Amino acid sequence: MFIEVVKSKIHNVKVTEANLYYIGSITIDEDLMDAANIIENEKVQIVNINNGERLETYVIKGERGSGAVCLNGAAARKAIAGDVVIIISYASMDLKEAKSFKPSIVFPDTNTNKII
Repeated sequence: MFIEVVKSKIHNVKVTEANLYYIGSITIDEDLMDAANIIENEKVQIVNINNGERLETYVIKGERGSGAVCLNGAAARKAIAGDVVIIISYASMDLKEAKSFKPSIVFPDTNTNKII
């Protein structure tokens, strides 16, 4: 049996931009991606703390050190710059592995989106 568990989480990061006319996805600062063990094109769930919206999309690498967290395309309708979101990725694994697996969880500075 396989189950889905949290693989990575960027907890309480600030949206820096919402770009409705860009081809879908979320752009994330590469430093945040590395710290959370998230790769480009990985599927993620976005949970908006400000308005309760939830969505799934894929990740695009943002400029390293920029603090960028930009919702693109239709996802831009779910948040505005300044909203605080949680970004979560999941992995499928067997029950035995899941019991000992430890997710990568990052708590960036909410004002700068930098790793503390």
